[in-house]
Amino acid sequence: MSTVAITFADELRARSDEDLAFLFQYRPDLVTPVPNDFSSLSARASSTPSLVRTLDSLNLWHYQIIEAACVLPEPFKRSELIAVTSEESAFALEYLWQLGLLYKEGNNYRTPTNLKLLFGDEPAGLGPQSLTKVDFSKLKDVPKASSDVLAKLTWGPPRGAITNIKKPGNAIGWLLENNILVALDSHTVALPRELGIKLRGGKIHKELITKAVDLTGKKIEQKQIDLAAIANISTILRWCEELLHNLSDEPPTALRTGGIGVRDLKRIAEHLGVDEVCAGFVAELCYLGGLVVIDPDDQILPTSAFDIWLTKPAEERWYSLAVLWLETSRVSGLIGKVTDKNIAPLGPELDRAGVSLIRRTTLKVLAENLKIAPDTSSLQEIVKWWNPQRANNDFVEWNLREAEWLGITGQGALSTFGNNLLTSQELLGVEDALPKPVDHILIQADNSAVAPGPLTAELSAQMGTIADIESRGGATVYRFSEASIRRGLDHGKTGEQIKTFLTKTSKTPMPQPLDYLITDVAKRHGKLRVGTTHTYIRCEDEGLIQQILHDKNCEHLRLRKVAAQVLVTDLEHTEVINELREYGYLPAAENASGILLSQPNLRRAKSRPKPPRIISEFSSPKESIVLAAVKTIRAGERSRKVEPIVSGTSSNETLALINQYINEKRTLVISYADNNGGVSNRIIEPISISLGTLTARDETTGEQVQFRIPRINGVAPSLTISENKADLDL
Repeated sequence: MSTVAITFADELRARSDEDLAFLFQYRPDLVTPVPNDFSSLSARASSTPSLVRTLDSLNLWHYQIIEAACVLPEPFKRSELIAVTSEESAFALEYLWQLGLLYKEGNNYRTPTNLKLLFGDEPAGLGPQSLTKVDFSKLKDVPKASSDVLAKLTWGPPRGAITNIKKPGNAIGWLLENNILVALDSHTVALPRELGIKLRGGKIHKELITKAVDLTGKKIEQKQIDLAAIANISTILRWCEELLHNLSDEPPTALRTGGIGVRDLKRIAEHLGVDEVCAGFVAELCYLGGLVVIDPDDQILPTSAFDIWLTKPAEERWYSLAVLWLETSRVSGLIGKVTDKNIAPLGPELDRAGVSLIRRTTLKVLAENLKIAPDTSSLQEIVKWWNPQRANNDFVEWNLREAEWLGITGQGALSTFGNNLLTSQELLGVEDALPKPVDHILIQADNSAVAPGPLTAELSAQMGTIADIESRGGATVYRFSEASIRRGLDHGKTGEQIKTFLTKTSKTPMPQPLDYLITDVAKRHGKLRVGTTHTYIRCEDEGLIQQILHDKNCEHLRLRKVAAQVLVTDLEHTEVINELREYGYLPAAENASGILLSQPNLRRAKSRPKPPRIISEFSSPKESIVLAAVKTIRAGERSRKVEPIVSGTSSNETLALINQYINEKRTLVISYADNNGGVSNRIIEPISISLGTLTARDETTGEQVQFRIPRINGVAPSLTISENKADLDL
């Protein structure tokens, strides 16, 4: 007597509520949204996206077992799977079944639809299944030359290329004649799956790795780790401030495809005193936090959120950036990599699925091995065991580098602050560990100034406007130059205001050379003015006009003299200003009325913050959501089963039946029309009727709802729980 193969939906339907709760807990995508019934659940659980997410969650041991299951012909016995793997696989089978990667058919197992497709045509490096009966005895008679061929094909890849199938040579010819190899086409031969397993000694994998290796690395004291980490935290916060102030001073224009161009990134990196990769990471960090945005006019500017961010305590500022880095699907390490085009920070090409998973696994390993700065290769091997599907050595290396920049690690090992972040502690300890900001500088005789610690936010912004950072560390060295003083004048300051600010802020007297420098630049600033007509240049000094007109560096500006003191050009006025400054002139902008324009001290984006999207990773749902999902799908299944029973009833019949069920306290099914005319079955527990409205408890949600009597098309008794279970058993 033949038995009908059980479907995945049937098997899920027969699982207990506890088993369904486990499934939803570890495969949260199955309850977003909750399926209507078990047929919908099985379809979603066997869909490719859901299976990919589930395979991402497996460690290498579980992954190898599932891979072996996809090699065996179905249905397969538990003993058959253990035979081609190991005895330890018996302990993992229950977990893999609970995940829905295996389902039972009596005492046998099957895999859901699409799972085999994910492993491809050659799972575990094994070839196609043989279409004829395999004679294993012929393996004893294989000639030496043919044995060498089999040795190459045994552990994969199982295919080999030949020049012509009609003239394969003696070694391959013998294997083809004895059906040990099969021809896939006129130039390709393959070793059948069954023979491959036999040659592997009856096993699917050369080695079944049941646990990860131990992490190797350098032992470091926690105090040293935290000292390095807090220095990194202070530095990353300063980098973010300096970057955003710099973008306000000299906003770059975004590329046509979005993002910061190579030249602008190099300029930003020089300003921060870091390489382009680090500068790109800082820009991405600010982008994630909504502190910078690409405006509609393509200028990259800080947002108003930056000003709010500056007012927050250092710990809160660091947390807001670090927690976003943990979740983001953007890979800053790709910046500067050339594929078909250069990958730019803030651009759209940085998203990579699964990178957040790798990042959290990397930090999880560090958390389990405190006070150890790991060897990168050792950590990469462990991460690969935890996430065999997504593991990428470059991602692990970049994650370690970025965690160090952020201060989540110090000298390569997990810091106390990073550990507090990962364990969601209320206080991270950053505020107490950071040095207190200082409110003064020390001006030197060589036109430089030393900040003996981190400056207050206001003082740092002011200094960033009128001076360039020359070196960083426990103390920051600022350098005053003609260009930096000009930048301060462009921001609306006068020479006297700059002198007054420096005199009040510095605990050392201002040297005479710096005083002369500020006076000289302030005197020259604005002597030459640039406006728009399409652009004109005017200057009361006719000699300077002549000098510019005959300057070979300025020939490409296509300047034309229209008066003794006026030149005009077709180029934009911002471009003309930048070019003239590059060639040693100090122009200032003016409006159409001839009034000198000074840029506002703070330039902010007009548009609202637009943090980049994140390729979401489903998080484990709360227990209440899981229990509600189980109840909902059970109710939906019951509703589906009684659907044919619900028949149309008149209003009087409907009222009579509902009153009867209220008195009997019975659960019923109603056919109800919604506002759009759609009709659905609802399982309810009727409570009362008043003014043409039925008040009832919806079994799906457990909430009280109201139904209009005229919209109830039919009423029928619902199956009881015992009846439902009996029906499932049948």
